[in-house]
Amino acid sequence: MTARIALPAAESERPRLARRRRLGVAAIVLAHAVMFFSDCARADESGVSFWIPGLFGSLAATPQQPGWSWANIYYHTSVSAGADVARAREFTLGRVPANVTVNANLNLNLHATGDLGFVLPSYVFATPVLGGQASVSMLAAYGVVGTSLAGTLSGVATVPPFGSVPFARSDTISDTTWGFGDLAPMFQLKWNAGVHNYMTYITGDIPVGAYQSDRLSNLGIGHGAIDAGGGYTYFNPQTGHEVSGVLGFTYNLKNTATQYQSGVDLHFDWGASQFLSKQVMVGLVGYVYKELGCDSGSGDRVGCFQSQVVGIGPQIGFLFPVGDMQGYLNFKAYGEFAAENRPAGWNTWLTFSISPPAPGAPPTTKPIVRKY
Repeated sequence: MTARIALPAAESERPRLARRRRLGVAAIVLAHAVMFFSDCARADESGVSFWIPGLFGSLAATPQQPGWSWANIYYHTSVSAGADVARAREFTLGRVPANVTVNANLNLNLHATGDLGFVLPSYVFATPVLGGQASVSMLAAYGVVGTSLAGTLSGVATVPPFGSVPFARSDTISDTTWGFGDLAPMFQLKWNAGVHNYMTYITGDIPVGAYQSDRLSNLGIGHGAIDAGGGYTYFNPQTGHEVSGVLGFTYNLKNTATQYQSGVDLHFDWGASQFLSKQVMVGLVGYVYKELGCDSGSGDRVGCFQSQVVGIGPQIGFLFPVGDMQGYLNFKAYGEFAAENRPAGWNTWLTFSISPPAPGAPPTTKPIVRKY
């Protein structure tokens, strides 16, 4: 950025942060939504986790303006997995008899797609809490998820009094689910110190979404979860440079329908961007997700089943006026790799948010022209 636009950038810093903040929350919405969208698109039980990687992004720790804001997100994903995840899904569905020991090398694969919508209303309090800015939000998801599983399941069945008997079965099953996902409330605290910004958050899963343990596709995850963490954002409105990172951990409650409890998960979401003007930014986003603890419970027939995945991709954002409010539109996409015990593929997020503008600054970014 040049000195000529440094002042406008400073004047619109808070709206920009607000919009970005909205993006971060929106991303969270998507992330949660994503986690709801597909039982086969995650780690942990059947490769499904509460946390959606990519939930947080750029400007995740920057404060925003007090008052109400609203974010809408469209999320599309397409993922595939091999024998390990497909086998775990077969166990969860109850399609493998208890007396069958499945071969380690299987010819099974799984594919899932999801189209979800997320709504995220949030409120930022004007009164400081512990010297920081407090906010509350609620994420709700809706949409459609389609999953297919195909291949050959083979192993050895224990059949008294005959002993071990070879077992094999070919499977081709598919399922599509429409409906609503779980709810995810969130509380955040943020602090600002010049170009340095800090945040902490706590969220969780309220398992009220569409879920049946014997279905291949679900919009809910079937169990509660608690997630907490903290983050940092460096943002210099004079240069337009921004870097953010958020680290969090998820504790999963037991799924009483399957008697399965996923292990503790670690996730790190990051974003880096450059503001080309006070209205446009471009950059990169990414995430690292890894299950630290082993899965457990009487319903766990796959062992530890720790999972991981890494994702990275581009992003672009635009600021614009919406009446007397500040509008923000963001598009980002992730390609996944280094996946273990979970499906991997790609996902895209399109976020539109509306939030209060900065004090004393009009929501429009158009210059004021005076004629004499």
